[in-house]
Amino acid sequence: MRLLKRRANLSTTSRATKFFCFCLICAVLCVTFFVQTPKVEPVLADGRAESVMELSTGKILHSHNADARLPMASTTKIMTALIIIEDCDLEQVITVPDDAVGVEGSSIYLKKNERISIRDLLYGLMLRSGNDAATALALYHSGSIQKFAEQMNERAADMGLTNTHFVNPSGLPDECHYTTAAELCTIACNAMKNDTFKKIVSTRNYTGEYRSFVNKNKMLSRMDGANGIKTGYTMSAGRCLVSSAEREGMDVVCVVLNCPDMYERSEELLEQAFSTYCLKQIGSNRVFMCDIVPCRLSKDCTLLVKKDEEITFKIIKTNNHAHINAGDEIARLEIYCQNDLIFSENLYSIVNRNNIF
Repeated sequence: MRLLKRRANLSTTSRATKFFCFCLICAVLCVTFFVQTPKVEPVLADGRAESVMELSTGKILHSHNADARLPMASTTKIMTALIIIEDCDLEQVITVPDDAVGVEGSSIYLKKNERISIRDLLYGLMLRSGNDAATALALYHSGSIQKFAEQMNERAADMGLTNTHFVNPSGLPDECHYTTAAELCTIACNAMKNDTFKKIVSTRNYTGEYRSFVNKNKMLSRMDGANGIKTGYTMSAGRCLVSSAEREGMDVVCVVLNCPDMYERSEELLEQAFSTYCLKQIGSNRVFMCDIVPCRLSKDCTLLVKKDEEITFKIIKTNNHAHINAGDEIARLEIYCQNDLIFSENLYSIVNRNNIF
């Protein structure tokens, strides 16, 4: 009898132990489920990407992970604005279509059937990053988002870009919507060569006929000479910034993608570019001598050089004819920086000469 009671007690204890373990596991699972996990910014597998370029020469001054395909968020709108500026009458007043109302993301809060000019929409696009403005402009230009995206891709192809593809005019996330830091830098440089675009993105406060806007790009007030261009952010793209600045006649464009400290890093890269490089002008009126023949370049040329490096040049004769006419190619000018060839252009005779060699 005592043995049976002992077995019964052991069985009861075992069941109690199992029940206690079960309750403990449930409690742990409940705590894990309900406790809020701190929100973490996404980090792309390729990390941040950077590209810095001097505008007039197209020379790359800095590059990091610059050929990785990445989303670019609202920096997409650089291409959108450039196409609209090139193709449309900015004074045209349009009626806002229903499809441009309540668009996801940042907005200038367009209303259905609102009357607004293309110019005001452009400022809303670039200063306030309005996705609704992007939609309205795309629909006005091409009739549909898809057709406008095709125009964007054609324009990218015209620029020689092979790692850029657009799906929409605003930069809303899509796995087929991407660029690289290097190619976005090329797009931005092309856009900044357009005076209207440059004026828009450098404007801090805009008062238009229909709307007024304050530029959200903090870069304009952070550093001397800053004159644009566009901010961007989505969860998938991270923080993106295309910035530019001009000092002593040199324009520098900087792109950072997936960069949490985008303003600080962009300012650092731009300051580094200005402290390291400068432009040298060689006018077409400057005379060089090839033996006894005076000659010159056919056009004014600009060189980008490092400030602390020695510049040397060579004149290499390319025409050995006994008779030379004014305008004939006679030599080639080569310019070296620390023994690296950085410039090569033909030189042309200024005078007529017979039996000169």
